[in-house]
Amino acid sequence: MDTITRIKTITPSPYPLTAILADTHDTKTFRFNLPADATLDMLPGDHLYVHATIDGKSVKRPYTPSSLPGTAGFFDLTVKRYETGVISKYLHAQRVGDTVLMSGPRQGGHWVDGMAKKVGFVAGGTGITPMISIIRWILTKRLDAEQFLVFANKSEADIIFRDEWERDVRAHPNFHCYHVLEEPPVGWSEGTGRITADILRRHLPPPGPATVLFLCGPPPMTNALEEILRGLGYPEKSVILP
Repeated sequence: MDTITRIKTITPSPYPLTAILADTHDTKTFRFNLPADATLDMLPGDHLYVHATIDGKSVKRPYTPSSLPGTAGFFDLTVKRYETGVISKYLHAQRVGDTVLMSGPRQGGHWVDGMAKKVGFVAGGTGITPMISIIRWILTKRLDAEQFLVFANKSEADIIFRDEWERDVRAHPNFHCYHVLEEPPVGWSEGTGRITADILRRHLPPPGPATVLFLCGPPPMTNALEEILRGLGYPEKSVILP
């Protein structure tokens, strides 16, 4: 019998913050406590809402847990701090021992086992966060799915979980990763500037019934890339926005 309690709340509930890990100069992973026999009721790619009252106004923003779905006792949120991001600044100001109000999980553009044999991920900056749990899930469960990540950032210092991507490339023949930087260092051998049709053509799995793509990033980027992907022959139903 399944003795794990699966948590999903409609109204905001407090979650204690137990650990904070610095990932990059402006990105941190926040670990929140759950009962030892409890996990979030979610699929890879689903999201929570973080709630806060800021300057007298109630605000909420969606964040996808970066921890592996099914993990009992805790969950992680990986959050990049933006000067214009009221909730991201709020989270970055929290300390271990504080509590944060959250509701959900809510269904997003998520992964379902068996949905594809080839999986492409196109992410810009913090748009990687909905994809982390999907990538980890497929690799950890050793699913029969080949993964292709195209990840765009401003500079090397902005690449979230870069060490993990490099380890995954070395350890898993079914995981491929290609970085694109606006401000590449001298001697950079991967993509430069912005993600182009040529980059997508060369580094994503081709369109077909066995292929799905996950796309996430700033709205101007995702809008432009959706059009490019259509031009490359990917059906609209195969492009998922978490």
